[in-house]
Amino acid sequence: MKLTLDTEANTLTLEDAGKIKTMELYSREAFEAISRQWVRVGWNQKYQYTFSWMGRPVIQLPEDMIRMQEVIYQLKPDVIIETGVAHGGSLIFYSSLCKAMEKGRVIGIDIEIRPHNRAAIEAHALGDRIALVEGSSTSPGIVAKVKSLVKPGESVLVILDSSHTYAHVSDELEAYAGLVTHGSYIVATDGIMYDLADVPRGTPEWATDNPMFAARDFAAKHPEFVIEQPARQFNESGLNRNITHWPGAWLKRVNQV
Repeated sequence: MKLTLDTEANTLTLEDAGKIKTMELYSREAFEAISRQWVRVGWNQKYQYTFSWMGRPVIQLPEDMIRMQEVIYQLKPDVIIETGVAHGGSLIFYSSLCKAMEKGRVIGIDIEIRPHNRAAIEAHALGDRIALVEGSSTSPGIVAKVKSLVKPGESVLVILDSSHTYAHVSDELEAYAGLVTHGSYIVATDGIMYDLADVPRGTPEWATDNPMFAARDFAAKHPEFVIEQPARQFNESGLNRNITHWPGAWLKRVNQV
């Protein structure tokens, strides 16, 4: 793909697969084309590694965090489950939303929670709403432990952010989808990998070995879930596509089995 940006003519020319398209530079189409490449370059430069939430590193694209906040505020779940802990910034973010809403708690699962990260999370002012579970997120024992922490009748939102291989995400979807309540979501994050296979820090296998494909195939086998990007709560622009690391991520539970 080749992008040619001309600020004198106010045009953006996109060449891809032998086709050439020229559009107005300040159009929605141009914004989307530029944004796609911005996300790719930003990912390669570790842009998402430059943020923290209330003192803890949070390795997320800010737009994805804001969109998640919109969903959490709308759903007000009793329990937010996240696989993948890292530094704990996302857990603190979700806990801060729960505290602001005066409802909800967070469960974080990771195959290894490093002692200094555990100590920082548990000592944090928002750590009292967080339960940490150490072990493989797909281990039957760990899955059973997490399920035991959810009380009957509680509403649940699940976010998958641990290993991002197709196989692992597929296993996580099978393991935790049953906890997701009607109208809520299980979110297979970082599907952007499919579009990063050719960047310097990427891997060619990512073109098919990624969470987005895992979510797509899961939805095809489970009609109780549909892939549905949550509607924006506010939009006075003509834009309708997210700038995201999570394309095709939002699996919404539309009925019970």
